[in-house]
Amino acid sequence: MNIITVENLQKAFKGRPVLKGITFSVKKGEVFGFLGPNGAGKTTTMRCLLGLLRPDTGNALVFGENMAGSDRLRGRIGVLLEKDGLSDRLTAFENLDYYARLYGVSGREERVREILEFVGLTERKDSLVGTFSTGMRRKLGIGRAILHDPEVLFLDEPSAGLDPEAQRMVRDLIADLSREEEMTVVVNSHNLDEVQRVCSTVAILHDGRIRAFDTLERLRSGGGPEVRIALSDRASAERALVALSAAPGVTEVSREGEGVSARLDGADVPTLVRAIVEAGCAIEEVRKDHRSLEEIYLSVVREAEGSA
Repeated sequence: MNIITVENLQKAFKGRPVLKGITFSVKKGEVFGFLGPNGAGKTTTMRCLLGLLRPDTGNALVFGENMAGSDRLRGRIGVLLEKDGLSDRLTAFENLDYYARLYGVSGREERVREILEFVGLTERKDSLVGTFSTGMRRKLGIGRAILHDPEVLFLDEPSAGLDPEAQRMVRDLIADLSREEEMTVVVNSHNLDEVQRVCSTVAILHDGRIRAFDTLERLRSGGGPEVRIALSDRASAERALVALSAAPGVTEVSREGEGVSARLDGADVPTLVRAIVEAGCAIEEVRKDHRSLEEIYLSVVREAEGSA
């Protein structure tokens, strides 16, 4: 079941096209990563979905409907944009209590305590938010976004400006929301590591167009796995490259540090090992990897820039 549907979405500002007919969908319970460089149109897409911007053409639907002007639908979603909506002059508890009143959350005080525990801020519940670190504030912002138990959560650059420890805290929270709360989560980001760690499905946006859209597993397995082979004798690398190039089912070979690497398209690892050994090369280590999201992203962007 698709919770989010974007069909041929187009949007321009002052005659400059920002979204050029993008199409994708998000299923219930997915953690969806929307990737792209700054200015690619990620936030514009999210604002169209939230009903904050009107598309020029196409559809941006949540639960099969347009969000604009629908308080009923807004009650089913949670949002954390760049501005977190928190007051520096209120405590963590008071901030969440304020929003609980706005949302009409039943059992308000108990729910606020649950959220503070979930985001790991119980011990700081009486501290002014103005004294919080950026990471703590981001965690409280996520708590504010899920306070009313939404079915869908929109996060725009959730780890922007955070140190590595705080980024990990945010990633853990997103994973917990999907796993424990069965929430559909949309993450707008240009942080490849963050998306690879938490998202199940990814779309890559570049220059206003969707350049890739699939599950992360299928994207990473596309183009075949890569085998990295460390050699005992670095001088034998050229012989290894020749042997790999002649092996059937190998699409790419390259020199890599102390060894060589090969992209497979039908070949198996034992065949490669046998070819290298028969070429008189001593193998120290063999490692089989699928493409990283960084490799996929860079390949997609380069292809898009080349076609442009």
